[in-house]
Amino acid sequence: MSRLQAREIESVEDARRIVEQRGLSHVKVGMYDIDGVMLGKYMRREKFFASLEKGFQFCDVVLGWDSKDELYDNVHYTGWHTGYPDAPLRIVPESCREVPAEGDMLLFLAEFEGAAEAICPRGVLRRILQRAAGMGFRAHGALEYEFFLFDETPDSIREKGFRNLKPFTPDMMGYSMLRSSVHAELYHELLALAEAMDFPIEGLHTETGPGVLEVAIAVDEALAAADKGALFKTFTKVWAQRRGLMATFMAKWSPDYPGQSGHIHLSLTHAESGESAFFDAAAGHCMSDLQRHFVAGQQQLMPELLAMLAPTVNSYTRLIPGFWAPTDATWGVENRTTALRVIPGSATSQRVEYRLGSADANPYLAMAAAIGSGLYGIEHRLEPDEPITGNAYDQSHPSHQSLPRTLWEAAQRLRGSRAARELFGDDFVEHFAATREWEERQFRRHITDWELDRYFEII
Repeated sequence: MSRLQAREIESVEDARRIVEQRGLSHVKVGMYDIDGVMLGKYMRREKFFASLEKGFQFCDVVLGWDSKDELYDNVHYTGWHTGYPDAPLRIVPESCREVPAEGDMLLFLAEFEGAAEAICPRGVLRRILQRAAGMGFRAHGALEYEFFLFDETPDSIREKGFRNLKPFTPDMMGYSMLRSSVHAELYHELLALAEAMDFPIEGLHTETGPGVLEVAIAVDEALAAADKGALFKTFTKVWAQRRGLMATFMAKWSPDYPGQSGHIHLSLTHAESGESAFFDAAAGHCMSDLQRHFVAGQQQLMPELLAMLAPTVNSYTRLIPGFWAPTDATWGVENRTTALRVIPGSATSQRVEYRLGSADANPYLAMAAAIGSGLYGIEHRLEPDEPITGNAYDQSHPSHQSLPRTLWEAAQRLRGSRAARELFGDDFVEHFAATREWEERQFRRHITDWELDRYFEII
């Protein structure tokens, strides 16, 4: 019997067989929490085989705490009032990945079931894609990420109090062939890791800023694309730390440099024919009626769903004019100053780029918001505003295009959105809005250096 490869796994039986073939005593099983942080454990082979058939249990506190393991005090799904019981999960056989740094080790993703499925990030996206299927569409996506590399370790950044950090390379050298050639071995390692773990990189280059890189991940069906994005973020951090470096995907780590985006390229095809639902050779910019409605839905719901694409307090420091991040719910054709960029092309390349998202967003929730709002536009036959030509930052826009300016405001817009509740369910909206309110409250408990410098002596 031939030796199975991770990418060939499609069923429970395949998953059993590849573990047996490799003689593994344990495998890795991981899932993603509400912030997009990967959690998991090594699971003994016999337990893994049983879990493939019947699922397994995991303490639901992972859906009830923040990115610093602090317990939410304002959510209903779980908490001290429930006693933090176990929640059921199922293993996703087709998510099997190699873990190159660990020999023959394999990694499988899992997702929550039962009551927890309503707020499981992967489950939220999966339900949106089921909605698309019910409308006769298949969604495809690709994620682009910017991230900064530092010549630091988890210990050194804390010893420095996160100040005076040393970027991996100095100066502003976007698209630098010099940098990528001098550090070619490091680039090759990242490219090889991405191939081995099935989140292949289509493009890798330096961006504007010291030590900043941009990666474009290959297109795939939307759920697989979100898996690729989530795994890329996790294992890029692993790769960097194993080499004495650190990678950050926070939206903006310094006021002196542009923020870090998480752009999403999206297209729809007709499920039966496989043909593009966005391409119309006879239409202006080859933009079909369906694509126009899709963009209209994205534009109209952007202010209501912003918390899903800009989920941290830090996200909103990026959304300022002149730093390559959109500040209003605008769209244009091949316009990188707008929030939505329609990219005309062929039947295989016609798409829309959702440029609003930041690198700190949970890939599953960002993708769900970007696709779900587009489907909403098709369902309601919405029409977009006039496209923006020229610099969107220099133009005034209608009030309905204004985006929330803080995480708290974004959480309130999400909580009050009928469309969000229709798309994602009441349980998710209530839970996620509450977690964002918690995040903002945590921030308000702290005194910033700016406040001390501004008020300590003079006021």
